[in-house]
Amino acid sequence: MSKIVVIGSGFGGLGAAIRLAARGHEVEVLEKRDKLGGRAYVYDINGFQFDGGPTVITAPFMFDDIWKAAGKRREDYFQMVPCDPYYRIFDDHGQAFNYNGDENYILSQIEKWEPNDKMGYQQFMKTTKAIFQKGFVELADKPFLHFTDMLKVAPDLIRMQSYLSVYRYVSQYVKNDFLRRVFSFHPLLIGGNPFDSPSIYAMIHYLEREWGIHYAVGGTGAIVQAMGKLFKELGGTVRLNAEVEEILVNGRQVTGVRMADGEVIKADRIVSNADVAFTYKNLIPEKYRRKFTDRKIASMKYSMSLFVIYFGTKRLYREQGLAHHNIILGTRYKELLNDIFNKQQLSEDFSLYLHMPSLTDPGIAPEGCENFYVLSPVPHLGSGVDWTKAAKPYRDAIMQFLEDNYLPDLQANIIAEHTIDPLHFQNTLNSYRGSAFSVQPLLTQSAWFRPHNQSEDFDNLYFVGAGTHPGAGLPGVLSSSIICENLIGDAVEARHPEAIMQGAY
Repeated sequence: MSKIVVIGSGFGGLGAAIRLAARGHEVEVLEKRDKLGGRAYVYDINGFQFDGGPTVITAPFMFDDIWKAAGKRREDYFQMVPCDPYYRIFDDHGQAFNYNGDENYILSQIEKWEPNDKMGYQQFMKTTKAIFQKGFVELADKPFLHFTDMLKVAPDLIRMQSYLSVYRYVSQYVKNDFLRRVFSFHPLLIGGNPFDSPSIYAMIHYLEREWGIHYAVGGTGAIVQAMGKLFKELGGTVRLNAEVEEILVNGRQVTGVRMADGEVIKADRIVSNADVAFTYKNLIPEKYRRKFTDRKIASMKYSMSLFVIYFGTKRLYREQGLAHHNIILGTRYKELLNDIFNKQQLSEDFSLYLHMPSLTDPGIAPEGCENFYVLSPVPHLGSGVDWTKAAKPYRDAIMQFLEDNYLPDLQANIIAEHTIDPLHFQNTLNSYRGSAFSVQPLLTQSAWFRPHNQSEDFDNLYFVGAGTHPGAGLPGVLSSSIICENLIGDAVEARHPEAIMQGAY
């Protein structure tokens, strides 16, 4: 039986830990914070339960597959309910576009904005099916460890116009400016700029249409708790408040970790769910690294960061025309994204994601109260913005905007609040430059060009999570856990042969 240490307990780390434990390995998860979850940390404040994120659950069958791998049923651990609409998207005048999985309904929504774009949208969906088939079904859970792996798929990528950005790809079929925004914003959900992210990420819209968007009853934290329970049932061990200080190296092998308190934990393999750049730069001395030098890490492009305000109100806001997932687009679109990603400057205007989970699940707020968080994409810390000074006025501007346009008397009704900014992503979540989604999803930073699932520098070091292939978002990080499982394979004696008999592997 081999000993595997998993650093970090985000969805990628937990997924890999469960899968590897089910295949007979001795697995130990080391989590720096006082709870499991990584970015899916839960804040309990004044009776409100705030999911740190992620909150958009797509491809729910991927959770079912994790339980199946362990010979269990996901439904026995937590429940999911579908969201309808998937999103309510507001333009800068407060006019809303709803979309869900019903094509006729979507076409009726398009009719209100630009009837001539209905046919274009249908053509767009036909093309994204092929992109989805190749990009997700065939490639998302396959490692790109060799350049020849990239050469094999290059013709398909060219045929699917992956050299176009998502926005340009959508614009071939949809002519109305607002509708172009509606069908191109998805890369922002995984840390990408719709004007830079390759068109393969247009498949996210198809993926949502295929499997819907769901909510876990009790919040995303309920999934984390369920995964932690399942992992322990498989014999896995978890250490909380356990910060790794160094990964120990012997040639091309990693041999274990040294904890912040000096304890050494030996391991046959290490799986890092920590940020890839942080893992290399902060946990492994540069003298041992040939590929991922500090210079190489600094030369890569990283996703934007986020400014998030979690807040609870002592009144309900059920009559304000909001949905569970709301996207509020500002007047500027390309210009704002250019400020965030390229100019690296904090703008006075913003576009927002407003999450209202108590609309679906009142139990996560005290009776008669409402649970929200509002998220604004902002530049990562490479911008030089001093968030110790910028956070308060930025928070005030967002809350005033919401009060003026969507949530009357908001600030007088807030009874719970918590804010995170790029400093939180850097200092608490160990994200390089405070990036919220690790390596930015660009064509030159995708598949083989992305940090590999199996380290280029060390034979028995593996990566899961947003920074490796296939990338950020729940389907991406869960796919990375499948890749990790398949690369490592069975222990000498599988602990759960009944799972193998069920075809889980």
